[in-house]
Amino acid sequence: MIRDGFYRELLDNLSDGVYFTDRERRITFWNKGAERLTGFTSEEVVGTRCSDNILMHVDASGHELCKADCPLVDCMTRRVPCEAEVYLHHKAGHRVPVLVRVTHLEDSEGKVIGAVEVFSNNSSRVQMQSRVAELQQLALVDPLTGLPNRRHLESHIFSRLEELRRNDWNFGVLFVDVDDFKQINDAYGHNVGDKVLEMVGRTMDQNSRYFDIIGRWGGEEFLAIIGNTPLTGLTEVAERMRVLVEHSGLAEPHKIQVTISIGGAEAKPDDTIESLIHRADEKLYEAKKAGRNCVRT
Repeated sequence: MIRDGFYRELLDNLSDGVYFTDRERRITFWNKGAERLTGFTSEEVVGTRCSDNILMHVDASGHELCKADCPLVDCMTRRVPCEAEVYLHHKAGHRVPVLVRVTHLEDSEGKVIGAVEVFSNNSSRVQMQSRVAELQQLALVDPLTGLPNRRHLESHIFSRLEELRRNDWNFGVLFVDVDDFKQINDAYGHNVGDKVLEMVGRTMDQNSRYFDIIGRWGGEEFLAIIGNTPLTGLTEVAERMRVLVEHSGLAEPHKIQVTISIGGAEAKPDDTIESLIHRADEKLYEAKKAGRNCVRT
């Protein structure tokens, strides 16, 4: 569909992902931006359908859009441009928030022959790259996941507690544990277990607000510091994280999907770091007793 070398080079130089499909949603062009954002090369996807284990878009509730409510299908059916905020499945297994914009394509007789989709990274975390570099210099980053480590998390909780006491700026924490992680290490080895931890951490981090902090507490445990939200909002954030991790997964060298259990606690003015973490840990224990893959706050 893109034959002219000039236009092909022009599209390849865009930072956004761009791909063309025919009427049956078979991919006919996949630019360099799409390769960077998804991890899939043009050779891997051209000729396949966009729903064939490639992007597997879901919404914030985990609803699989390729099976229904596909923006691309909606655009070709209604012949109007469509825009949506969705979560694509990266080749490495994690979910990436993207803004997709779709336009239908017509032939000279006005017949719909396909569509073009442009998608861009919709993560506030893109704006935080400079801060991550600074944290690495200060040895406050977990070397496996690239997320803030326990030392940094404790320091940030201390600062947030001071702000809560001075300015009444509320916040909460989410204590996250990967369910049955020991079984993954036992079955596949620690290298695969490390990839699972990376995938879980990236999914939570890239789908959080830029002023929230997602870090690795230790082992298979993560901690999220969520600002400017009451307990109900804390629960909503936790549930979104749970759903997105459940719908993520590794494809290589083994197909593995995991779930997480989450316990949350809203900070109080008289809290210490230890007391706040203890309450969240107790809620995490409740989530584990309830059968795992759930949230308790």
